[in-house]
Amino acid sequence: MIFPGFALGSELGWGSRIGGPESSSLNFLRRGNRQIPDERPSSTERAGRVSSPYPHCSNPYNVAMPEVNDPIRRFSLWFRAAAKRSPGPWFDPTAMTLATTGKRGDVTARIVLLKKFGPEGFTFYTNYASRKGRQLGDNPRAALVFYWPHLQRQVRIEGRIEKVSRDESDAYFHSRPRPSQIGAAASNQSEVIPSREYLVDRFKRLQKQFVKQPIPLPDTWGGYRLQPDTIEFWQHRESRLHDRFRYRRDKSNGWKVDRLSP
Repeated sequence: MIFPGFALGSELGWGSRIGGPESSSLNFLRRGNRQIPDERPSSTERAGRVSSPYPHCSNPYNVAMPEVNDPIRRFSLWFRAAAKRSPGPWFDPTAMTLATTGKRGDVTARIVLLKKFGPEGFTFYTNYASRKGRQLGDNPRAALVFYWPHLQRQVRIEGRIEKVSRDESDAYFHSRPRPSQIGAAASNQSEVIPSREYLVDRFKRLQKQFVKQPIPLPDTWGGYRLQPDTIEFWQHRESRLHDRFRYRRDKSNGWKVDRLSP
């Protein structure tokens, strides 16, 4: 079964549905015009609802997790619910922790934004020459973590990383606001700089240089796609008897799902 992919835009708002897993089009919706369907608990789920020990996290989605054989389908449902039930304008459901490691085993982590997901994987953009980019060059495996506290849910994803095509990176880069394009071109991410004024000056010089021209996509900037081989869904339950479902790729490139002890 094929599930729709999503393209997501942090500056312009949440993403709109795109055609399918092979679609390369990038569509964006402005904030305030979100069209992300709700994940409504079924009558069976409502019957399994448990109360939250944390009043500030009262959550109608804190229900028994039904079986869903495709983890991308489950992620899509959870992501839509996280966006639809946003706790406020400060909240960004696309924020995810990205953990990488280099040749020496030095593990680093940081928050990045999900820009697209579907059966082909989870896509984000960054500077290839940054520390995370260098680590991914040494070891093209990574882990992602989403945490949506208002739903008391967490998703962990592990897999292999590959660069997206230059055309895909260019399409996304030029969909961003122009100041963001200039900022990406001005910053040699992770390098030491003498002052903030140095960075602002680089920004202003590029702004002047390309005043009537498109900003070219920097050679060191583009997208990565994590192709998952393991996805784990965690749902808070009462008395620490949490639900954990782990999906792993099998030899036929399908998914094997196991319930894990919390």
